[in-house]
Amino acid sequence: MNKNMQKLTLSAMFMAVGMVLPFLTGQIPKIGGMLLPMHIPVLLCGLICGWKYGTATGFVLPLFRSLVLGSPTLFPRAAAMAFELAAYGAVAGVLYERSKRKCIASLYFSLISAMLSGRIVWGAAQTLFLGISGSSFTWEMFTAGALFNAVPGIIAQLVLIPAVMIVLDRTGYVKFNGTNAEKTVDYE
Repeated sequence: MNKNMQKLTLSAMFMAVGMVLPFLTGQIPKIGGMLLPMHIPVLLCGLICGWKYGTATGFVLPLFRSLVLGSPTLFPRAAAMAFELAAYGAVAGVLYERSKRKCIASLYFSLISAMLSGRIVWGAAQTLFLGISGSSFTWEMFTAGALFNAVPGIIAQLVLIPAVMIVLDRTGYVKFNGTNAEKTVDYE
């Protein structure tokens, strides 16, 4: 199978996972929404398929889910999430592609950078979209949405994504040496 077709197929699979995963996490009453279920497939798409596919998947997923399933609400929530998730896919993909060594350190650097960037983009988008609708987006709203309410999702991402990458490395699908602690990150 040609590489582009393979990446397109994987992106579609990540999109499907992003459509369904919120149904599963929603079954956990207290923290289901805080697990950020659409973020995980987008981050994986950026890491595995590259930044172009991760960006596209991240941007389309919340909008498509909103239009097809009605959740999240299209404006301003899904619109702001589209920019946030696009930033996740782009930053994770760019940084991981540019790392010389595919190791646990480069993976975590890419993930954490993507999470920080995505949250900043989400805050900017929320500020813009709520401003357009005549509301305001306060610092308290940003810290609650981007940090405090997101802790369970951040932990899940930092645990699950490296685990998936290690499993995919063992199958030979992705080049990842998550078990070699001696390797260091070397960015150009």
